[in-house]
Parts: sequence; C-alpha cells; structure tokens
Amino acid sequence: MLSVSFPSGTCMCANPCFLAIALALVGPAIALPTGQVDNTECKAEQATIERDMAIARSNGQMLRRRQLAEALAAVQSRCETLAPEQRRAANIERLEKEIRELRKELDHSEEQLRKLKHEDP
Repeated sequence: MLSVSFPSGTCMCANPCFLAIALALVGPAIALPTGQVDNTECKAEQATIERDMAIARSNGQMLRRRQLAEALAAVQSRCETLAPEQRRAANIERLEKEIRELRKELDHSEEQLRKLKHEDP
C-alpha cells in the first residue's frame, strides 16, 4: 500500500492497483491536445442554444434571440475545426438565414399592422 501523510497529520492510503487503474483511465484524457474539444459536448451545447433561440423567437423575444445567436456563433467558433474560409462561409450563410427569418417576421408584422389599420373601430 502507498501511504501519503498531509501536514494536518491526516494519512491517506491508496492501493497500488487502484492507482494503476486510475492512471490508465486518466492517461488518454491527459494525452488529448489542448486545442481539441469534445464534439458531443459542443453539439449538445449548440442544440440547447438553438432550442432556446426557437423559444425566444416564438415568444417574440428578439433581443434574447440575438444574444443567443451571438452565443451560438461563439460556441461554433470554439468547437469547429473548420478552416478560416469555411468558417467565414458558414458565418455568411448563418447571417443570410437570420436576415431571411427577420424579413419574414417583419412581413408578418407589417401584414398584421395593415389589417389593424383597415379594420373599423
């Protein structure tokens, strides 16, 4: 058994087999390059943000949706290992999609306003 004493006088004993198993499990995690990120964690985080964006959009919370869009872009830039050209193209596509969605919402709101203005009080 391995025995370690701490300044407080506490003794911590560990079984050598336990240490070998712990090092075997932790070793691959330590060996990961620092630039590599967990893809499943990134996808889960993106899915959560996208769901929250949809909820904010359906509730008419445009400021919240924009904040979430910024958070999504930050997660995507942190998680993706795309080349700068691909990242730029993805950002352009994302912004174009956002503009299309905003135009749809604007058209819908303008249509509602027209209907309200032409109704008899």
